[in-house]
Amino acid sequence: MDAEEVWPAEWLRGALELCVLRVVAEAPSYGYAIATRLAESGLGAVKGGTLYPLLGRLEAAGIVAVEWRAGESGPGRKYYALTEVGRAELDAGAARWADFARLTTSLIVPDDAGGGREGEAAQERDAGVGDRDATTRPIEET
Repeated sequence: MDAEEVWPAEWLRGALELCVLRVVAEAPSYGYAIATRLAESGLGAVKGGTLYPLLGRLEAAGIVAVEWRAGESGPGRKYYALTEVGRAELDAGAARWADFARLTTSLIVPDDAGGGREGEAAQERDAGVGDRDATTRPIEET
Protein backbone atom coordinates (compact mmCIF):
# COMPACT_ATOMS: atom_id res chain seq x y z
CA MET A 1 0.00 0.00 0.00
CA ASP A 2 1.27 3.44 -0.91
CA ALA A 3 1.94 5.58 2.18
CA GLU A 4 -0.58 8.14 0.90
CA GLU A 5 -3.32 5.58 0.20
CA VAL A 6 -6.14 5.30 2.70
CA TRP A 7 -8.45 2.30 2.90
CA PRO A 8 -12.17 3.06 2.74
CA ALA A 9 -13.61 3.47 6.24
CA GLU A 10 -16.28 0.87 5.51
CA TRP A 11 -13.61 -1.75 4.83
CA LEU A 12 -11.73 -0.90 8.01
CA ARG A 13 -14.88 -1.12 10.13
CA GLY A 14 -15.44 -4.63 8.84
CA ALA A 15 -11.90 -5.86 9.46
CA LEU A 16 -10.58 -3.85 12.40
CA GLU A 17 -11.81 -6.07 15.23
CA LEU A 18 -10.21 -9.20 13.77
CA CYS A 19 -6.99 -7.31 13.02
CA VAL A 20 -6.83 -6.03 16.61
CA LEU A 21 -7.50 -9.52 17.96
CA ARG A 22 -4.69 -10.92 15.80
CA VAL A 23 -2.24 -8.30 17.09
CA VAL A 24 -3.22 -8.98 20.70
CA ALA A 25 -2.93 -12.74 20.08
CA GLU A 26 0.74 -12.25 19.15
CA ALA A 27 1.50 -10.85 22.62
CA PRO A 28 -0.23 -8.74 25.27
CA SER A 29 0.02 -5.11 24.20
CA TYR A 30 -1.15 -1.60 25.01
CA GLY A 31 -3.25 0.67 22.81
CA TYR A 32 -0.53 2.79 21.22
CA ALA A 33 1.56 -0.30 20.39
CA ILE A 34 -1.50 -1.99 18.85
CA ALA A 35 -2.17 1.08 16.69
CA THR A 36 1.49 1.20 15.66
CA ARG A 37 1.49 -2.50 14.70
CA LEU A 38 -1.67 -2.01 12.61
CA ALA A 39 -0.13 0.98 10.83
CA GLU A 40 3.14 -0.86 10.18
CA SER A 41 1.22 -3.77 8.68
CA GLY A 42 -0.20 -1.43 6.03
CA LEU A 43 -3.65 -0.96 7.52
CA GLY A 44 -3.00 2.73 8.08
CA ALA A 45 -3.39 4.98 11.08
CA VAL A 46 -6.12 3.90 13.48
CA LYS A 47 -7.18 6.78 15.68
CA GLY A 48 -7.55 6.41 19.42
CA GLY A 49 -11.21 7.43 19.13
CA THR A 50 -11.74 4.27 17.08
CA LEU A 51 -9.33 1.88 18.80
CA TYR A 52 -10.04 2.50 22.49
CA PRO A 53 -13.84 2.10 22.30
CA LEU A 54 -13.26 -1.16 20.38
CA LEU A 55 -10.86 -2.39 23.07
CA GLY A 56 -13.42 -1.42 25.71
CA ARG A 57 -16.12 -3.47 23.96
CA LEU A 58 -13.75 -6.44 23.67
CA GLU A 59 -12.96 -6.16 27.38
CA ALA A 60 -16.65 -5.93 28.35
CA ALA A 61 -17.38 -9.04 26.26
CA GLY A 62 -14.59 -11.03 27.95
CA ILE A 63 -12.65 -11.31 24.70
CA VAL A 64 -9.62 -9.50 26.10
CA ALA A 65 -8.35 -9.23 29.65
CA VAL A 66 -6.72 -6.08 30.98
CA GLU A 67 -3.65 -5.70 33.15
CA TRP A 68 -2.13 -2.42 34.30
CA ARG A 69 1.67 -2.38 34.15
CA ALA A 70 4.04 0.26 35.43
CA GLY A 71 5.56 2.48 32.77
CA GLU A 72 9.32 2.58 32.32
CA SER A 73 9.57 6.37 32.48
CA GLY A 74 5.99 7.53 32.74
CA PRO A 75 2.51 6.53 33.75
CA GLY A 76 1.32 2.93 33.80
CA ARG A 77 -0.07 1.31 30.69
CA LYS A 78 -3.17 -0.78 30.19
CA TYR A 79 -2.15 -4.03 28.47
CA TYR A 80 -4.66 -6.16 26.59
CA ALA A 81 -4.33 -9.95 26.36
CA LEU A 82 -6.53 -12.43 24.52
CA THR A 83 -8.69 -14.68 26.72
CA GLU A 84 -9.79 -18.21 25.84
CA VAL A 85 -13.10 -16.71 24.68
CA GLY A 86 -11.10 -14.26 22.60
CA ARG A 87 -9.01 -17.02 21.04
CA ALA A 88 -12.19 -18.87 20.03
CA GLU A 89 -13.69 -15.64 18.66
CA LEU A 90 -10.52 -14.93 16.65
CA ASP A 91 -10.39 -18.45 15.22
CA ALA A 92 -14.09 -18.43 14.27
CA GLY A 93 -13.89 -14.88 12.91
CA ALA A 94 -10.81 -15.64 10.84
CA ALA A 95 -12.56 -18.63 9.27
CA ARG A 96 -15.67 -16.55 8.51
CA TRP A 97 -13.49 -13.74 7.11
CA ALA A 98 -11.68 -16.17 4.80
CA ASP A 99 -15.03 -17.43 3.48
CA PHE A 100 -16.25 -13.86 3.03
CA ALA A 101 -13.05 -12.81 1.25
CA ARG A 102 -13.30 -15.73 -1.16
CA LEU A 103 -16.94 -14.93 -1.87
CA THR A 104 -16.41 -11.22 -2.44
CA THR A 105 -13.31 -11.82 -4.57
CA SER A 106 -15.27 -14.20 -6.77
CA LEU A 107 -17.89 -11.50 -7.29
CA ILE A 108 -15.58 -8.52 -7.71
CA VAL A 109 -12.58 -9.79 -9.68
CA PRO A 110 -13.39 -10.60 -13.33
CA ASP A 111 -13.10 -14.25 -14.37
CA ASP A 112 -10.49 -13.35 -16.99
CA ALA A 113 -8.25 -11.93 -14.24
CA GLY A 114 -7.91 -15.35 -12.64
CA GLY A 115 -9.78 -14.39 -9.50
CA GLY A 116 -13.27 -15.37 -10.55
CA ARG A 117 -15.21 -18.49 -9.62
CA GLU A 118 -13.22 -20.80 -11.92
CA GLY A 119 -9.84 -19.46 -10.77
CA GLU A 120 -10.94 -19.60 -7.15
CA ALA A 121 -12.20 -23.17 -7.44
CA ALA A 122 -8.91 -24.28 -9.01
CA GLN A 123 -6.91 -22.51 -6.31
CA GLU A 124 -9.04 -24.12 -3.59
CA ARG A 125 -8.61 -27.57 -5.14
CA ASP A 126 -4.86 -27.08 -5.42
CA ALA A 127 -4.58 -25.79 -1.84
CA GLY A 128 -7.07 -28.25 -0.35
CA VAL A 129 -9.28 -25.34 0.71
CA GLY A 130 -13.03 -25.20 0.71
CA ASP A 131 -14.01 -27.68 3.39
CA ARG A 132 -15.93 -25.83 6.06
CA ASP A 133 -15.24 -26.73 9.65
CA ALA A 134 -17.58 -26.51 12.63
CA THR A 135 -16.48 -22.94 13.46
CA THR A 136 -17.54 -21.50 10.12
CA ARG A 137 -20.88 -19.76 10.30
CA PRO A 138 -22.94 -18.08 7.59
CA ILE A 139 -22.95 -14.30 7.36
CA GLU A 140 -25.53 -12.94 9.75
CA GLU A 141 -27.77 -10.02 8.86
CA THR A 142 -27.50 -7.01 11.13
